[in-house]
Amino acid sequence: MDEKHKKILQCNRTSLVRDLEPSDLYDGLLEKGVFTQDMIDEIKGSGTRRDQARQLVRDLETRGSRAFPLFLQCLQEAGQQSLAELLRNGIPTVHLQPAAPTQVDRPVVKPLPVTSPMDVDKQRKDNVPVHPIQRPGTTPTPSPERESMRPRPPGRVRRDSIQSYKMDASPRGHCLIINNVEFEPRSELSNRKGSNVDCHKLERRFESLNFLVEVRTNLKQRQMKHELSALSKKDHSQYDCCVVIMLSHGAEVSHNRFPGAVYGVDGQYVSVQHITNYLNGQHCPSLQGKPKLFFIQACGGGERDTGFEVSPDEVEPPVLGADDQTDAIPTSSSSDSLSTSDEPDARATLPTPSDILVSYSTFPGYVSWRDTESGSWYVKTMDRILEENAATDDLVTMLMMVNNEVSQNSAKGLYKQMPGSFNFLRKLLYFQTQA
Repeated sequence: MDEKHKKILQCNRTSLVRDLEPSDLYDGLLEKGVFTQDMIDEIKGSGTRRDQARQLVRDLETRGSRAFPLFLQCLQEAGQQSLAELLRNGIPTVHLQPAAPTQVDRPVVKPLPVTSPMDVDKQRKDNVPVHPIQRPGTTPTPSPERESMRPRPPGRVRRDSIQSYKMDASPRGHCLIINNVEFEPRSELSNRKGSNVDCHKLERRFESLNFLVEVRTNLKQRQMKHELSALSKKDHSQYDCCVVIMLSHGAEVSHNRFPGAVYGVDGQYVSVQHITNYLNGQHCPSLQGKPKLFFIQACGGGERDTGFEVSPDEVEPPVLGADDQTDAIPTSSSSDSLSTSDEPDARATLPTPSDILVSYSTFPGYVSWRDTESGSWYVKTMDRILEENAATDDLVTMLMMVNNEVSQNSAKGLYKQMPGSFNFLRKLLYFQTQA
């Protein structure tokens, strides 16, 4: 589809999702070759009328150059003239040229000899010449749509058919940022210089993505739990998503689902598994079936990664300054390295965490690096990736971009960092409406 037609669909997406009656268009779109039967079936299975309309518009953008004018014809024929006129006003008059007919070689048909029943036996003995009939191929007549209708290898899911989460509520949802910077002396944890830079960037970024952002600073363990509990008790029914961002020191603790823990300023931690449990389907029913995103800028342990050698053309790692600090507390699950307050969370395991994604600034067990002036590698990179790509790419794709860029950094010319995610999302997630 031409870019100008895609832009028209995108600009009118709200009206299309609100007013389009997809069921009235299926036969016409199939007859005109805009969609295949498989695509129609997938659109029908995407959910409510609005969900089907949204998926139809999304799939329409992936079709060929004649898809847009044919779609206008279908709207007109289905009695949806107002939508057809709305889309037509955004472009010059479209003159639909009929597809050129394809020359088909017809077989030569010769009459069979007429004989009487008396001559049947004789006819069987005669060598009657047989003229093989040339049958035209069974492949459908080629058309301008053929490129986009080319069959795909079995077992592969079409990217344009994967369902996306509904993300058109305004605002999108709540975003809670807990930023622990100044730690109590008895905690024996250093203050986290540069974390306020991270907090400011993320607050601004998620506000620009249309979230209701709340920032809480320097919370003890009990206060962190209170804020998470309060978030879980909110009514999220009018929203499409929920985001929790933790900026603090962290450590590696025993777990059975999500690794790691985040410290309060009093030196007591809350496990990441416990943090996610507050918003699961059992504790927060109004978020059932909706994406719940957790971003953890904290260490997963105390090990420092020195990386491994690669060829020069593989990567050109930037060397960061000497002011890089870690958010590590050098602990592990062994009893001799845990303080008396570091006990595994005994909370009972809850149901499978569908629709949850936890993004970690570093691989479990390793430190996470933070520049005292410009903030952490992870947040700095993620903020820029979101700014540049949120309008076009889904969240998982953008997190892979973050992983790639952060992996190329080096602290003190030696140490590396590798972010990662635990992804239990069921669909693609676009922060900005994707038509």
